[in-house]
Amino acid sequence: MLFFWRTLLSFWRDPAYRSLLFATNIFLVIGTIAYRYIEGWSWLDYLYFSVITLTTIGYGDFSPQTDFGKLFTMAYIIIGVALILGFVNTLFLHYKEQALKKRNEKYSN
Repeated sequence: MLFFWRTLLSFWRDPAYRSLLFATNIFLVIGTIAYRYIEGWSWLDYLYFSVITLTTIGYGDFSPQTDFGKLFTMAYIIIGVALILGFVNTLFLHYKEQALKKRNEKYSN
C-alpha cells in the first residue's frame, strides 16, 4: 500500500503526467461546455456524456441529436480517445518504472 502512495506522489512530481492530467481535465471541461450549448442538456448530463465518451464506455443513454452535435462528437472522440490513451500509457509507464526501481532496490540490498 505504501508503494501505491509513493507512486502516486511521484506522478505529481512528473511534469509529463501533470501536463496530461491538466490537458485531460481541460478537454472534459471543453466538451461539457460545448455540449451544453450545442444540445441543451443539463451540465451534469454533459459531463457524464463527456466522460463515458472519452473512456469509450458509451452506454447509449445519451446521444447528440443535432447535426453539429454529431460532428462535434466525432472530433471530440478522435482527439479525446488519443488524449486518454496517452494518459493511460503515461500512467502505465510511470508505474512500470517505479516497480522496476523498487525491484532493483530490493535486490541491490
